[in-house]
Amino acid sequence: MSSDAHLLTDLALDLGDHRIRPLYKVSDEERRLPAGRGGVLDIRLLSGRDNLQQAIVMRLLTPVGELAGLGHADYGSRLFDLVGRVNTDTTRNLVRLYILESLQREPRIGKINRIDVRQVERQPSLVAVELDVTPIASTDVISIGPFTISLI
Repeated sequence: MSSDAHLLTDLALDLGDHRIRPLYKVSDEERRLPAGRGGVLDIRLLSGRDNLQQAIVMRLLTPVGELAGLGHADYGSRLFDLVGRVNTDTTRNLVRLYILESLQREPRIGKINRIDVRQVERQPSLVAVELDVTPIASTDVISIGPFTISLI
């Protein structure tokens, strides 16, 4: 496994809600102090591959243009444009295209190896997505998913 320092470190986030717009909260954990003195809450950090995985999911769940006011007009994905569409081959191909389009703007990804999009059995409004990407300056593949996207 190669060094992942170039993939950076960030706060660990927990997705609190995703129904209308993604809402995140800083992930924390209780840390016990020595000699049994209570506990404190610490923010958690993610580094390297874990940080890149989180960044990819956050990028895909954020509507493109949502962060324009902060100077990141191209951040996010167009997946939200598909809400209300019927889950057809065409729609799933658009999911694949919008994911590819979004991931190409992530500078820490060297290669997008696989984007698998399929309908969730017996749930016609859901598509399941699995990704394999290779970070820059690495030969190790990062797998993400499966996660689902709701079209309703």
